[in-house]
Formats: sequence, C-alpha cells, structure tokens
Amino acid sequence: MDRSRNRVLIVGAGPVGLCLALKLAKEGVASLLIEQLADENFLDQVPRAGTNHPATLEMYDEIGLYEKLEPRGIIAPLFHYWDREKTELIAEFDHIHLRNDTPFPFALQCERIKIVEEALKMAKAQSLIGVRMATNFTGFTQDADGVTASVENEAGECESLPGRYIVSAEGARSIVRKECGIEFEGFTYPDRTLNIEVAYDFRRHGYTDRNYISDPEEWSNLFHWKGPPERWRVHFPTKPDEDPDALMAPEAMQRRLQGFLPTGRPFEIIGCNLYMVHQRVAQKFRTGRAIVAGDSAHVNSPIGGMGLNSGVHDAFNLADKLARIWRKEADESALDQYERQRRHIAVQHTQLQTIRNKKLLQEKDPAVRQRNHDELRRAASDSKLAREFLLKSSLISSVREAAQIA
Repeated sequence: MDRSRNRVLIVGAGPVGLCLALKLAKEGVASLLIEQLADENFLDQVPRAGTNHPATLEMYDEIGLYEKLEPRGIIAPLFHYWDREKTELIAEFDHIHLRNDTPFPFALQCERIKIVEEALKMAKAQSLIGVRMATNFTGFTQDADGVTASVENEAGECESLPGRYIVSAEGARSIVRKECGIEFEGFTYPDRTLNIEVAYDFRRHGYTDRNYISDPEEWSNLFHWKGPPERWRVHFPTKPDEDPDALMAPEAMQRRLQGFLPTGRPFEIIGCNLYMVHQRVAQKFRTGRAIVAGDSAHVNSPIGGMGLNSGVHDAFNLADKLARIWRKEADESALDQYERQRRHIAVQHTQLQTIRNKKLLQEKDPAVRQRNHDELRRAASDSKLAREFLLKSSLISSVREAAQIA
C-alpha cells in the first residue's frame, strides 16, 4: 500500500477529531487532520459546551490531555436542581457517590475552546498526526483500497489527499454524511436558546458551579467558568418568532437577567449568542470506509452536557476499532460494531436523556412538576439511588453498556 494512504483522514479539529487523532497516535496509527479554520482565527469560536463528565475525564487522562485541562477548569463535584418559581433548591447531587466507580468523582467545567486549544498543541507535537489548517474540505471518493479527500488549500488550490478511511468530525452539517446519503433523523425544537455570559458570582446566592433551574415559563441553566475573567453562563429559552437582534439587545438581556436574579444593579455582560436546538441521529454511522462521529452522527439539547462528551466517547470507541484493524487483530466488521455500540447509545441514552432533561425543566403541569421534584429529592437523599442517578448522568453507565454490545 502507498505509505501516504496508510492513515486515517479526520475532517474537523474539534474535540472529537482531535481526541480521535491523539488516541490513534497512542495506538501507533497515523492520521491527517483537515481543519477549515486557520491558526490565526482557530480560537475565535463561539463559546460552547464545557461540562466534562467523569467518563470523559478518564479518556482525556488516557491521552495525556486531562493534565492540561485541569488547571484551566473548575472541579465541580456538586450540581443542583432548582425550582425558580419557588426560589428553592430541589436537590443537590454529589459525585462522591462515584468514588468507587471512577478516579474522577466530579465534572470538570472547562470550555470547548480550551479543550481544542490544548489538544491541537498536542496534535501538532505528535509525529503520527498531520495537521492541515486553513484547508477547506469539499468532498471525497472511496474504493476498495481507500479514500481520497478533495480539499482547497489556503492558496485556493485544489488538492487530493489519500487515506485508508475518512472520519467526519465536522459537525452537524457534515459533508461526508451528506455525500454518503445518510439521513439525519429527528427534529428541531421551534424555540431557540439564548446564552448570556456575565461576570458575577452567583455562589453568594447559594448556587453551585452547575445548576439546572426548573420553571414553567422560563427555565434556565447556570454554569460557572474559570477566568480570566471569572464568569457564569446563563441559558434562557426564547420564543420562535422573537427577533434575534431584539433578544440580544443589551437592555433586553439586562431585563431578562434581573428577572432571573433581581440585584438592582446592571450585570456585566461579557458575551451572548442565540442558537437552535436539534435532536437528530444519523441513520447509519458508516458507509464503507467513511465514518461519522460526534455532531456529524448525533446532535442534541445541551441540557445535561451530553453532546461534547458522547462525541468524545465516539472518538475513543472508534479509535480502538481502527487500531485493531491496523494491527490485523480485526477486520472491517469491527466498524459495524462501532456503529451498533455508539448508535445505540445515541438513540437509547443521549437522545432520550436530553429530551427528558428539557421536558423536566420546562414542565407546566403543577402535579407533574411536583412529582418530578419529589423524585429528584428522593434520588439525592438516598445514597444508592444517588449513585444510580449519577452513573447515568455522568455517562459511565452508557460507556459500560456500549462495551457489552457485540
């Protein structure tokens, strides 16, 4: 085989693509990362996900990434459920119940941009990983021997890049998935979510670093991020027909924040963004030598912090399968197992749980709300139930379940 073809092409240098490349390198497999952004603007990305669950921290640790991230994040053993309508704490969950299940009995609040910044540095220092920044992926072909990616480089020249397999880690608009004709099944919520970042210490009001806030009219999420500057991210639902510019006008955001927590003084707003929320899973995770992972394979509500985490789990699962193929310990049927394992988790865990999380926070029926809150209180107050709840919410149970699927 042509040596230049003996590598995995990875489209997208987000957390999924970078973790896949780093895990493959650890297994002795070469890869080429193809990233549209240039070094100059790579870090100019919209703030997104950043709750890293214990199962994911174990994976970061395996490739040497965790030690880079911990100093830049917040160790968060606790998370809260609040009733905004009554301004009361419903339940507090403590990851200490997982001390015998994981060496990381906590979540790490560390934003996606910090993860990719540190992981990209590691990838560039790794001889088995090639990195092509400022390279626009436009399509690919495949045959029995391998794949060829078509790209446009920084100079505007068209190139063909060969490999044995191609993995789409390019996000929900995946070109690979579309060219394979794979349906992206599911739905999009009509309402949008407004994210506002503020420099204010909400802990003085009893909040912890991760908070899920139930309200029949305006649910919220509240998360703490390490500085500089020290800041908090507040999520609010918005109506489908509301004008984006009006929603993000400074005075409108101040009114919304004061409605959430009346301080009598303006909040220092650092940034904001508005986004649609999708619940979709690819009909297939593989077509021949083309494979989808992360947001290319499944997207979901961010409530519960499962999107980034489950995508990283895809990367590690896939890297194990590809490494076995490279070592001739398995044939390509191992990639079918990747699809069975990770698509099952996307459908039966990530999608169901995130849909439930959103429904729980926005529930309008008073009787159902009370029943939901009572169940949370009961789970948090019983050590056995709390551990079961945390195994699920931290994605440890999903990783274990996937491993049992032949």
